[in-house]
Amino acid sequence: MKRIIVIVAALALVALPSAAQMPRTPMSHPDQHVLKPDSRKARKSPYKGAKNYGARIAVFGGSLSVNAESDAAKQIWADLLDAEVTTYGVGGAGFSIDQGYSIQKQVDTAGVYDVYVLWASTNDFNNNRECGTWRDYSVFDGYDASKLHTQCGGINYCIRTILEKNPRAEIYFFTGLRFFMNDSGHNPFSEEKNRTGLTFADYIRAQKECCEYYGIPVLDQFSLQGINEFNFEGYYKPDKLHMTEEGYRRIGPVQASFLANGR
Repeated sequence: MKRIIVIVAALALVALPSAAQMPRTPMSHPDQHVLKPDSRKARKSPYKGAKNYGARIAVFGGSLSVNAESDAAKQIWADLLDAEVTTYGVGGAGFSIDQGYSIQKQVDTAGVYDVYVLWASTNDFNNNRECGTWRDYSVFDGYDASKLHTQCGGINYCIRTILEKNPRAEIYFFTGLRFFMNDSGHNPFSEEKNRTGLTFADYIRAQKECCEYYGIPVLDQFSLQGINEFNFEGYYKPDKLHMTEEGYRRIGPVQASFLANGR
């Protein structure tokens, strides 16, 4: 009897598909998570009368823009700006069309808003997607669709697509936040490179150059976050990549101030 059980178990193992044969779990879609303002806090806001007070804001990005902890920052925006904040972000996303449920795809699915926040992730760099240059997918290359595979091509695609949806839209860009798994993630002078031969600081500079060409205001979170090797453990999870609620509460007021008037 034992011999029969062993044979059956062995046959069952043989019948199981290999990892390569097993169907892949489909990438999740944006859930359009919405945060509403607390009207009592909004009435006391120092930003009453600011350009974007009362705006409808849409947010696009990777896990840093959508993790549950990020609501700590986005609720600060909502309350200080009397704003409705809708998040389209998806964990694992980047600007490259090859990186997860890309920010390009997120922008494609979005409706019309007053303010669009493009929140850069670390995923393009950490997954070795080509960085590209500010000329990618622009008038300079005839909007070459092959450049949608680069970070910069993806950024330029998002800007163009948003302005086709709403020519009067305010677009704001948040650079990638620091991460502490390796030196390149937080040291702007690091010489550690990914497989494309560039550092994370190179990707940050390229993000800013794309926005500079189009006149898109940039919040340089990498430089203004105020978190470094001496204090990051108080603001980051053990993975040294994703922030805790305390980390978001630290950056949230800076983001809200920037979003109030775009500077």
